[in-house]
Amino acid sequence: MIDFSELEKKLGLKFKKKDLLVQAFCHRSYLNENPNSNLEQNERLEFLGDAVLELIVTEYLFEKYPKKPEGELTNWRAALVNAKMLLETANELGLNDYLLLSKGEKKETGKARQYILADTFEALIGAAYLDLGYKKCRDFIKKNLIIKLPEIIEKGLFKDTKSRFQEEAQERSGVTPTYKVMKEWGPDHFKHFIVGVFLNKELVAEGEGSSKQEAEVEASKNALEIKGW
Repeated sequence: MIDFSELEKKLGLKFKKKDLLVQAFCHRSYLNENPNSNLEQNERLEFLGDAVLELIVTEYLFEKYPKKPEGELTNWRAALVNAKMLLETANELGLNDYLLLSKGEKKETGKARQYILADTFEALIGAAYLDLGYKKCRDFIKKNLIIKLPEIIEKGLFKDTKSRFQEEAQERSGVTPTYKVMKEWGPDHFKHFIVGVFLNKELVAEGEGSSKQEAEVEASKNALEIKGW
């Protein structure tokens, strides 16, 4: 069994109910293979943690920025609590080493694992809230997540990637990006698209998604990485 006491030291959280901490890391696939483990899966904790996280970030932004309008605070909050930021934080805290997964899920290291990690971070927040209370939970979120806010504001990371790529492209090369469907397949109820983003005739990047919009967002994200913007 994994030694969660090492994780407690790393997180700076001392749980009274150790089972709650372990539950936060228990993916439902693990229980399918270990039905007699006396554990519960983490989805209810994730549900709670999602709400606690949003409340703590909202409260912080409301108090810290009394002059900022609701729309701007909403964008900042979304940038802090989105799956990408939660995944980044989960990786920084080394949560991946403590996941309880089925043998099949352990082999999966792509997007599915990323979603599991982001969800586990929320489940951890839920467990901390139940076991340690609101204040400890708030301190933990401030130290590990809200600390990223200045960088988000400074780099404009709260803007969606299509807006960011357009701003950068216009500023750096005087060109407005255009998007074109390169390939589509599947029945109407289950379409799939590959979209290319172009600067003039240069194909900068492609993105894939179950809608044109989703594929365009993925393409713009890839374009920002390729260009180093």
